[in-house]
Amino acid sequence: METKKFCLTEKQMPTQWYNIVADMPNKPLPPLHPATKQPVTKEQMSAIFAEELIDQEMSTERFIDIPEEVQEIYKIWRPSPLVRATGLEKALGTPAKIYFKNESVSPAGSHKPNTAVPQAYYNYKQGIRHLTTETGAGQWGAAIAFAAKHFGLDVQVFMVKVSYEQKPYRRLMMNTWGAECIASPSTITASGRAALERDPDCSGSLGLAISEAVEMALQHPEDTRYCLGSVLNHVILHQTVIGQEAVAQMEMAGAEPDVVIGCFGGGSNFAGLGFPFLRRNLVEGRNIRIVAVEPSSCPKLTRGTFQYDFGDVAGFTPLLPMYTLGHDFQPSDIHAGGLRYHGAGSIVSQLLKDGLVEARSLPQTETLAAGILFAKTEGIIPAPESTHAIAAAIREALQAKVARLQAKYDERPTTRIERQLGEESRNLAAADKRLAEVEGYARKGDVLPAAASMFVSHPNEVVYQYSGSLEEYKPFYASALIQYEAMLHLCVEKGVPRYNFYGISGVFDDPNDEGRGVLEFKQGFNGYVEQMVGKFTLPVDKFRFGVSNLAHKLLRR
Repeated sequence: METKKFCLTEKQMPTQWYNIVADMPNKPLPPLHPATKQPVTKEQMSAIFAEELIDQEMSTERFIDIPEEVQEIYKIWRPSPLVRATGLEKALGTPAKIYFKNESVSPAGSHKPNTAVPQAYYNYKQGIRHLTTETGAGQWGAAIAFAAKHFGLDVQVFMVKVSYEQKPYRRLMMNTWGAECIASPSTITASGRAALERDPDCSGSLGLAISEAVEMALQHPEDTRYCLGSVLNHVILHQTVIGQEAVAQMEMAGAEPDVVIGCFGGGSNFAGLGFPFLRRNLVEGRNIRIVAVEPSSCPKLTRGTFQYDFGDVAGFTPLLPMYTLGHDFQPSDIHAGGLRYHGAGSIVSQLLKDGLVEARSLPQTETLAAGILFAKTEGIIPAPESTHAIAAAIREALQAKVARLQAKYDERPTTRIERQLGEESRNLAAADKRLAEVEGYARKGDVLPAAASMFVSHPNEVVYQYSGSLEEYKPFYASALIQYEAMLHLCVEKGVPRYNFYGISGVFDDPNDEGRGVLEFKQGFNGYVEQMVGKFTLPVDKFRFGVSNLAHKLLRR
C-alpha cells in the first residue's frame, strides 16, 4: 500500500526562515517615500511596523533564525503534512502524481499563522500593546487574532465588507480570540468615510481596508503598530517554513516535483511553498516550474503593469515596485475574497519580470468546480482561494495524461489509443477555448452589459415589461438571472404576492414558433397562463391621464 501522508517530527521542523533575496540575480527595487521618491528608511517605516520586522524586510541574509518562542507556538500545528492526492489522481485518470501541503491543520485553518505568530511576537517584544490590520476573506484576521492572544495584544481588524457579510463565522473566530472586527469601508476612519461618500454601497477592497488599518495605527504611534498578512518581504519570509518542510517531505516520498503551484493574492501562499523549491533552481540548477495562479477577475500578474504603486487606496504606504492594476482598482465581489488585492509583492514581481516564475489566471467557475472535485475525492473542502491552485494542478495532470497517451501511440499506434488520445485532446482543447473566452470577456471590463429589463412595481403586483440581451453574452443566460433577481428582491423580500410575467402571443402548438419559446421560458419559472378578455388601461397618474385624453380629443376635432 502506497503512503498517503508524509509527516515530519517536531525535531525536523525548520529553525530558520529562508530569504530568497539572497539568491535573486536581480534584487527587488526598494520601496520609495511618496513625497521624496527616495528609498524609505527604517526610521520612516518604524511608525507603522515593529523594528525587527523592518530589519527582516530590508535583509539580504539567506537564512534568519526563528525565535524559540515562535517555534514553540509553531509546534501546535507544525510540521504540517504533505499529502498525496491519490483520490484526485484516480478521478482524473492521470499518470501524474499530485501532492498538496495541508496547511488547514493550523488553529486558524490556513497558512496565515506562520507569519501572524512572529509578527505578534516582535511587536510584543518591542512593548507594543495594540495591533491594527486588514483581512479579505478572514483567514489573516483570524490568524493575527489567534497569535495576538498568545502575547496579550489587542487587535482591531478591518474586514472587506463583502467578506464581512458573506463569512460571519470568520468574524466569530476573530471575536473568540478577542479581536474587534469592523466592516471596511467604515465610518471611524477618514479613508473609510471618503470611500462611502464616493459610493454608499461600496463593498470594499483589501487596498481600502489597509488604508483604514494604517490610518488607525498612525493615530497612536506610542503603543500601536500595523500588521500585514501578505505582499511584504518579511511576511513572505515567515511563510517559507511551508516550502522547506515540503522539500524534505518530497525527498521522503522519493519524488522531485516538475511543477509547484500556489494560488496568488498578494504572494504569501505562493511564495511560502514555491520559494524553497525555486532556490533549487537558482542554486542547484534544477528546472522546477513555479506557477502562481490568480483569479481572472483580479489579474495583476497576467494583465497588470510593473511599476511603483501604493499598497493601499488612500496612499498611506510607501510606493512599492509591483505588478499592479492600480491602487484604486475595485475588484469584483468574487467568492475568493483573499485574492482581491490590486498588486503583487515586490519579490514575486521581480521574479516574474525576470522569467523565474510563471503566472496564469483562471475563471471562478472553473476553480470552484475543481474545488468540488477535490472535496469529493480527497474529503477536504478547500477554501475558494486554494481552488485556484487545484484547478491549475488539474490542468497540468490532464496535460500529462495526453502526453502519456501520445507517447503510447507513437510507440504502438492502435485504434483504441488513437480514440482515447483524440477524446482527451479534445477535452483539453475545449478547456483552453473556455479559458480564452473568459480572458476575452475580462479584457472588455469588470462589468459587462449582458442584459437589461424594465419592471413596474405596484403594492400587490410586480409587472415585467421589456427586456433585451446582447447576442455575444447569451450563453450566460443573463435574462433568466434577471427574472430570478426580480422575483427575489422585488416580490419575495418586499412581500408583493404576485409577479406578472406580462403577455404572450404567437402559435403555441408549434415548437418552432417564437411565441412557443417565450411561453416555455416563462413556464420554466413555474408561471401559468391567465386569459384576459378585451383590453384595458391602468392610469398611473389620473390627472395627467385626463389631460392627455382631453388633448387627443381636441386634436381630433
